[in-house]
Amino acid sequence: MKRQGKISSFGFFNVDKPSGLTSSTVVNKCKWLTGVPCGHMGTLDPLASGVLPVGVGNATRLFDYFLEKDKEYIAEFTFGVDSPTLDSTGELMKKGHIPLFSDIQSVLPTLVGEIMQIPPKYSAKNVNGQRGYDLARAGVEFELAPKKVRIDSVELLEQAETQNAFRFKIRCGGGTYIRSIARDMATALGTSAVMSALRRTQSGVFTLENAIPFSLLQQDLSVEELEKYVIPTESVLPFETLVFGGAEERRLFNGLAVETDAKDGLYKVYQGESFYGLAVVQDGKAKTKTKLC
Repeated sequence: MKRQGKISSFGFFNVDKPSGLTSSTVVNKCKWLTGVPCGHMGTLDPLASGVLPVGVGNATRLFDYFLEKDKEYIAEFTFGVDSPTLDSTGELMKKGHIPLFSDIQSVLPTLVGEIMQIPPKYSAKNVNGQRGYDLARAGVEFELAPKKVRIDSVELLEQAETQNAFRFKIRCGGGTYIRSIARDMATALGTSAVMSALRRTQSGVFTLENAIPFSLLQQDLSVEELEKYVIPTESVLPFETLVFGGAEERRLFNGLAVETDAKDGLYKVYQGESFYGLAVVQDGKAKTKTKLC
């Protein structure tokens, strides 16, 4: 397939990543198609599928404003087995028993709330300048510090066809490891478990309902066709618009502070009809913070 040119619209692709692909593979495909820098907002393990928001062009400058986004997953945990990776891609070892449906339900409340969660060793966590998964693969012994995460709900949906696997709907904040939830749930039940399937159904404003299949990006699309799938940057930012005119607008776009009656916080600002970026208001003064054009 020949690249058709460089895209002019900046924003986001909401890609439904298939299981078996890395998030980097999806991003690299988006870079090749658009001809501009791209980056994902929150990686998905190769095992996982579902919502993968990919910033296109200058939209990648806004990732910090999406760190606290809510996420939703449908996860499958298989009990009575363990693996170094905490999922079914690692070497599986039989360990522990298969809990009852009612027993699992009884421990779910203990997993919800703001908790201190230990990340998996096979993760991208930085340990003295090295990735955890690199150290783990090299057989290096190390420990990862617990990290505060927010788990809003864990709902037991059903027992899977294999009988030793159960499916859950999980809502949580950014930075939560679903594999660690499987480990902690099993520990509370006196057994072991691994994550055997995962599908992300929501990442902030991005949902499966407005996602495009990765297969679409593998078709011979023109630049014009490709731009139809770009979600405009300003449409996914949950901020009000700050409006100035005349001399005040010129001062703002020259990097100077402008007086305003708006309350403290972040705002979208436009230069004419074009989305300019974000401004911050503090103590009655507005100043540009992130420029996109």
